[in-house]
Amino acid sequence: MQAPGPRVGRTGAGRPPARPADGPRRPWRKDPSFRRSAALFRAFLREQDDPEACYTLLAQDAADQVEAYGGPLDGRTVVDIGGGGGYFTREFRRRGACAALFEPDPRELGGSPPEGAVVADGYLLPLADGTADVCFSSNVLEHVDDPQTFLSEMVRVTRPGGLIYVSFTNWLSPWGGHEGAPWHYLGARRARDRYERRSGRPAKHILGENLFAVHVGPTLRQVRARTDVTVVSARSRYWPFLAGAVTRVPGLREFATWNLLLILRRCP
Repeated sequence: MQAPGPRVGRTGAGRPPARPADGPRRPWRKDPSFRRSAALFRAFLREQDDPEACYTLLAQDAADQVEAYGGPLDGRTVVDIGGGGGYFTREFRRRGACAALFEPDPRELGGSPPEGAVVADGYLLPLADGTADVCFSSNVLEHVDDPQTFLSEMVRVTRPGGLIYVSFTNWLSPWGGHEGAPWHYLGARRARDRYERRSGRPAKHILGENLFAVHVGPTLRQVRARTDVTVVSARSRYWPFLAGAVTRVPGLREFATWNLLLILRRCP
C-alpha cells in the first residue's frame, strides 16, 4: 500500500527526522470557543442530510486538535483507523501528512475512498511496530467489542514519542445511543424500536453487535494504568469551557462529557 509521501508499513523508511516529543505545545486557539461548539453541533444536526459538510468540518477540527498537541502535520506519518469515507485522511494529507486509512468495513469506504485505503481490522493492523508519528481514531472505540486490544494495537504501531488520538462517544452521554439517542436511557431495545417506527428503516447500530457501552471512568483508569503511554490530555472533545474539568468528576462525567478525547504519548 502506497500513500502519497513516505511509505507506510516499514519502520523509518522515507520518514523525515522526528520532531522533539517534549517541546512546548502551542495552545489550541479554538478552545474555548462557543462559536466552534455551536458550529459543530449544527453540523451534527445536519449529518443525515449533508454528511459531506458535517464530516469535512469535523475533520478540519480534529486536525486542528492533533496539531495543537503534536505540532504541524506536514511531513508526519499518520495512521487513520476506522476513518470511514476518508474525510480525516484527506484533511491530514491536505496539511502535508503522509496519511493512510485503515477501515474494517468496505461499505463504510463509500464510492470514492482515498487512494491507498486498506480494508483492515483495527485489532490487527498490517503495519510494522512504530510506523506512525500519529495514530488517529475518531468515534470508533464504542464500535469495538474489545477496546483495550484496539488501544494496544494503536500503541504498537506508534513510534516512541508519537501521538495517539482517541475520541469516542460514551454510552451514557446524550448521544450515546447514536440514532436511538436520547431514548437509549430507557433501554437500547426500546430506543431502537422507536427509531425504526419513526424512520421506517432499520437502525444501523445495535447494542452488543456493532455498538458497545463504553464508559469514561473505566477507560480513564485503564489508560492511566498502562506503562507504554502517558496521558497528555483527557477532556470533552466538544465542550467550549471546562473541557478537562468535567472528566475529573465521577458520575457527572459519564453524562456531561458527551465525547471523550484522549491524547496519549507513546513512551520510549
